[in-house]
Amino acid sequence: MASAVMLARCTSVRFPAVATAVLLLLSITTVQASQGDKEPVYRDCVKQCVGSNCTGARLRGFQSSQPQYMALTGWTCRDDCRYQCMWTTVGLYQAEGYSVPQFHGKWPFVRFLCFEDPASALASLLNGLACLLMLLRYRSTVPRQSPMYHTINAFSLVSLNAWFWSTVFHTRDTYLTENVGSEATGGFQHGGVLLILAFTSHVSYLTFVSFDYGYNMAANTSIGMVNLLWWLCWCWQNRRTLPYWWKCGLVVVLLHGLALLELLDFPPMFWILDAHAVWHLSTVPVHFLFYRFVHSPLCHSFTEKKN
Repeated sequence: MASAVMLARCTSVRFPAVATAVLLLLSITTVQASQGDKEPVYRDCVKQCVGSNCTGARLRGFQSSQPQYMALTGWTCRDDCRYQCMWTTVGLYQAEGYSVPQFHGKWPFVRFLCFEDPASALASLLNGLACLLMLLRYRSTVPRQSPMYHTINAFSLVSLNAWFWSTVFHTRDTYLTENVGSEATGGFQHGGVLLILAFTSHVSYLTFVSFDYGYNMAANTSIGMVNLLWWLCWCWQNRRTLPYWWKCGLVVVLLHGLALLELLDFPPMFWILDAHAVWHLSTVPVHFLFYRFVHSPLCHSFTEKKN
């Protein structure tokens, strides 16, 4: 049982009504304040842009010329004003020799098609594809009678769900996609009534009281440390009976170690690649190592029982 619980870092696409859910989630914009969007020059720019371009005939002109993929992902005239004014403010900051500010809780990124944070969206998609590829390989090579078959399948679906919503969040950052995307990849790692209640309380606080980044980071860091220590102890205790225990230990150390990349938090290189995107990109190969860990021992165990 223990070897599959660790599965919670790789993160089921909920297929029913997914298009409706995405459109609903994309209809509410994020309001997290940062240095850039508190600047008077930014606020005045947005106010003037909205007043000039987002009413009457100009609004209809904007809507008629807007690409369909932008409209479907919830980009409005006001959002476009924010995007343009963001770069105006960044330009003024750089001209005065100041560091690049954040806007609405995130760094300024060059928009690609409808993708608000293209590098992190691509990285999340690659993580999801890695999980899917390993799941398909696992199903094709491991017998259904294997003790952990259904557990690992269930974990893989949860993993795919989290990376799906992470991709949605980085494609279009809104209030709801921020909550879903952040929590999907954040810290839901083990079952049990107590942990489910704690997780529910955590999400409820972030959703209905205050989306506190500091609190969210502290909570995820605390759970991550407990998870790290627990798994390292488990790997060490099973080193004599589990031939591939070192793969388990290496996966745990890599996942927690790579998460430290988040602490770098530098302005995006070429306005595309920031620390968060680097973190997501670095976890892609870890999935392959993890599935090698859960694959070999289970096949070996099943073969022994069959003989």
